[in-house]
Amino acid sequence: MHENSTVILTRDVEAIIVPVGKNVVLQKGEQARITQSLGGSYTVIVNGNMFRIARNNADALGIEFAAVTPDSTEEFRTKEDLEKEVWNLLKTCYDPEIPVNIVDLGLVYDCVLSPLPKENTYRVQVKLTLTAPGCGMGSAIVQEIRDKLFSLDEIVEADAELVFDPPWNQAMMSEAAQLQLGLL
Repeated sequence: MHENSTVILTRDVEAIIVPVGKNVVLQKGEQARITQSLGGSYTVIVNGNMFRIARNNADALGIEFAAVTPDSTEEFRTKEDLEKEVWNLLKTCYDPEIPVNIVDLGLVYDCVLSPLPKENTYRVQVKLTLTAPGCGMGSAIVQEIRDKLFSLDEIVEADAELVFDPPWNQAMMSEAAQLQLGLL
């Protein structure tokens, strides 16, 4: 819907330079072309450079911010249901340069839910990698994962760790991702 549209920034906005991972402030009035709007964040091109803008700053692009909140119920979810929800949340995290979620890209190596002493509370440990070890976006992706995991009431501890062994390769992508990117 917003992809490939050009907008004028309505206010100064924090962004992250892709793939360097450095925080910057884009200025009100600058022209931005939205190249990707997946998982609630936006990849934009401003003055020939690529940036990632978080969903809570969508208003600077003239887009109404819609908070992503999981369905809450008064009944406790089973651990199995919660695991499915965690994987679904991970599928809402995208590489800012590739329009495929991190799960289908094969970047998530492990995701473990461990019950904590307080009833119906869990710790989540995620191990993931990047498509390239030198990519500066690692800390931004890790923070996005943590933020989304903490949106679940049952998750009170969350850790996302970057690992580089084994090194990522295209064979780790799901068949659907390979088809989407024209690799099959």
